[in-house]
Amino acid sequence: MKQLGIVGQSVKRLDGVGHVTGQTQYIDDIFYPNMLWLKMVRSPVARGIIRSIDTSKAEAFPGVAAVVTAKDVPNNWYTILCLIGVEPNDEPVLAHEEVMWEGEPICAVLAETEAIAQEAAALVKVEIEEQTPVLDVEFAVSPEAPAIKKWGNNTFMYDGRTHRRLRFGDVEAGFAQADHIIEGTYSLSPIEHAPIETHSCVVKPEPDGRFTVHTNTQALYFTKDNTGIILNMPDYKLRMVGGTVGGGFGGKVDVITEPICCIAAIKTGRPIKWRWTREEEMRFSSTRAAVKMQYIDGVMNDGRIVARKVRSLQDAGAYHRHSPYGATKHMANLPGPYNIPNVWVDVYCVYTNRQPASAMRGFGVTEASFALEVQMEKIARTLGIDSWEIRMINAYRNGQMRPVRKVVEDATLVETLQAAAQLVDHDLPDHLKKMSSDDYHAGNGHR
Repeated sequence: MKQLGIVGQSVKRLDGVGHVTGQTQYIDDIFYPNMLWLKMVRSPVARGIIRSIDTSKAEAFPGVAAVVTAKDVPNNWYTILCLIGVEPNDEPVLAHEEVMWEGEPICAVLAETEAIAQEAAALVKVEIEEQTPVLDVEFAVSPEAPAIKKWGNNTFMYDGRTHRRLRFGDVEAGFAQADHIIEGTYSLSPIEHAPIETHSCVVKPEPDGRFTVHTNTQALYFTKDNTGIILNMPDYKLRMVGGTVGGGFGGKVDVITEPICCIAAIKTGRPIKWRWTREEEMRFSSTRAAVKMQYIDGVMNDGRIVARKVRSLQDAGAYHRHSPYGATKHMANLPGPYNIPNVWVDVYCVYTNRQPASAMRGFGVTEASFALEVQMEKIARTLGIDSWEIRMINAYRNGQMRPVRKVVEDATLVETLQAAAQLVDHDLPDHLKKMSSDDYHAGNGHR
């Protein structure tokens, strides 16, 4: 048998010494001569029509080199999902017609110092005709809610439908068969990534017409592609320099700082630096989506789940970003790693006038795991069945069919639970110790 070289051993981090000795270079450590600082002017309201943007006082302020507005953006769309066919584009790089969330970027001030840029940004006058915001997902999908998206409703459209659908078996027949109907509603609030290093970017225009972009993005080539699309710039003109991310967890996948800094460098011909304050990071970076999940389970007296119906509302905030993709993963994972013969899942990717959500550590899956395992515990307590047993009798076995029409080939939940019980000195009864993921006819008996 081949010996494992890593598993079970303590392995020294390649970058560990640099981190603890202060030798690691972060984006905030990078400075260039003649560099300008960037500060963003943001929407003070959650929803409204932009009537005018007056940058004259900011432009006349001593130490200000320029102000970047939507007119300076060659292709004024964040296009982070168009590369995988998720459309239509719905988020401008810089707002110019309307604002959809409190904090949406409108224009960028470039100045000799960070302090000057901050002071001058406060001089930009933006006239906004405020509209009533939609801030609750349940209200957003109700008939009474105003449509905040240009296509006439408040959800992402999946092949002409307002939500992702998963159908397997006959859920109503399953409920009719069940001895118990057990319901639960589970909600999660938005979660901020809180990286140690905030979003930061430094762009240096080169003599040959290229741009060196220092960025703490998590996805260097993804950022390069999307920045090029926004700038209408050939790929070879952008040299992305990554390295130390400074913490990301999914929050530094969005292509937020790089296009703006490049546009500022093009406009001024000078190096540009934009680093977010901790307040900006907390208030304006994307979050893990808030989500509300409603479970209805049909369960037999012996603990077998014979039907599961789930409705989930995922709060994308004002714009797509990665939420439509996250909602698809969410849909597939809401039934859980359990063999349930009748499944009905509806997942809505809902738009509200809140801070946009995006990727975060297994987004879509993590939220589902939380809700369904609390629901499993509720089932166990309602029926008076041991928590370990309720999971093991319903766990997938190899050869069974998942609701997403994929045959299970690598089930390990039974063995994982058995190992976990041993690690915490929990003595499982013999019939649970004998269970196996390869025993197709064990478990809950569903086909």
